[in-house]
Amino acid sequence: MPEDRHAVGLVMSFPAWESAVLGYQGLPKYRKGAAMNHAAMRDATKQMQERFDVRPRDENLGSSKFSGGNQQKLILAREIGEQPTVLLVGQPTRGVDIGAIEFIHNQLRALRDAGCAVLLVSSELDEILALADRVVVMNAGRITGELAIDECDERRLGLLMAAQEERVAA
Repeated sequence: MPEDRHAVGLVMSFPAWESAVLGYQGLPKYRKGAAMNHAAMRDATKQMQERFDVRPRDENLGSSKFSGGNQQKLILAREIGEQPTVLLVGQPTRGVDIGAIEFIHNQLRALRDAGCAVLLVSSELDEILALADRVVVMNAGRITGELAIDECDERRLGLLMAAQEERVAA
């Protein structure tokens, strides 16, 4: 999941059904011979919108017309839909409403619980504390600390983020 949903995660001028398969349009399920199977892409998008509560449920609506939370849920649906074993998630709840935050967090926890390695990149301390099992903090391109989640609190993470404390867990 890209950090910048507008620049990398979606093509804002595309309808939702095209953004929902972005990067996966070459998969056999989205092809009909040598051509793209637009009907299959639209059907898959409808299923994603239903499963991830993307509103409005209109696969033809332009990607730019959805709220930030619904754009992010569409991206998450696309990436989780291919059942990854590893998922890199950058700033997953930046600029989304509280309801979307809870939904996204629940989806990431479920993915983790199903055995997927979720690598979370976030500047939101609450988000890190809510989702992480282990925390590695970087500042100015170097690791300033590594902690198990039970060793973490906002103060300690803040100090590590400011590179004022160094500690590497065993």
